[in-house]
Amino acid sequence: MEQIQHKYVEVSGLKLHVAELGTGPKVVLFLHGFPEIWYSWRHQMVAAAAAGYRAIAFDFRGYGLSQIPPEPEKASFDDLVVDVIGIMDGLGITKAFLVGKDSGAFPAFQVAVVHPERVSGVVTLGIPFMLPGVSVIPLHLLPKGFYILRWQEPGRAEADFGRFDVKTVIRNIYMLFCGSELQVASDEQEIMDLADPSAPLPPWLTEEDLNVYSSLYENSGFRTPLQVPYRSMGRDCGLKDPKITAPGMLIMGEKDYVLKFPGMEEYIRSEKVKEFMPNLEIIFHKEGNHFIQEQLPEEVNELLITFLNKHST
Repeated sequence: MEQIQHKYVEVSGLKLHVAELGTGPKVVLFLHGFPEIWYSWRHQMVAAAAAGYRAIAFDFRGYGLSQIPPEPEKASFDDLVVDVIGIMDGLGITKAFLVGKDSGAFPAFQVAVVHPERVSGVVTLGIPFMLPGVSVIPLHLLPKGFYILRWQEPGRAEADFGRFDVKTVIRNIYMLFCGSELQVASDEQEIMDLADPSAPLPPWLTEEDLNVYSSLYENSGFRTPLQVPYRSMGRDCGLKDPKITAPGMLIMGEKDYVLKFPGMEEYIRSEKVKEFMPNLEIIFHKEGNHFIQEQLPEEVNELLITFLNKHST
């Protein structure tokens, strides 16, 4: 971890924080979700660099150590596409493998559709192919107390989170998202109320890890992260008949609550997803949860390096 280099790359007038390990022409660019950050890819960066790849992870605009956009409420996934390409250009990278987790999968898919010549392959964890838009997740079929619906309401998550320090907020979200059930609050509850403060951390998440996450989110706050993904996921990205022909791999934990989204498991298991990614390999892990890359790093690393080596030229 000490060997990871940190720098800033300016994209669209914003200084974005970039973590990098390894050298060479073969590049892997990691894209985080929420409440994650570049640090959530620490295990995969070390493995990829050891396998001969240049491993790069960055904090999305408005996250962690990256600069907050001047109008966070106008941010969208389209901005992340600009950031991915901007970072590649700024670091002199022509082509890269994109690895996205949770909401980080959306820009991975978008970039692969819009800029196929820049993408060697796409690996996603927890999210099959989908693009931002009204139908991305059938939210109307989910309970009204579901966390995404709650956090889409302007000011509601801010008030909920504001009752606690940042470390407690991150801890609560990690603990809630570890579970295999959907996170649904009653009318009398907020999402933070669902967390059990006495529950011990899972063995793969330490207090030190939480300190890293909390220090990064203390810097950025939650204003942009609540906008992207939650409050902008319904904004249509305008891509018609999208298809990704690059090699792809989806790693899905069978204990990931995302599988409980209406129609999600059928979409994956029926291989309907391959209509959009014909060269997709689908892997289910029986014990994997929503944070599979942190929960089971050795197994995820083996799958990832095997995929990268198979499709590297």
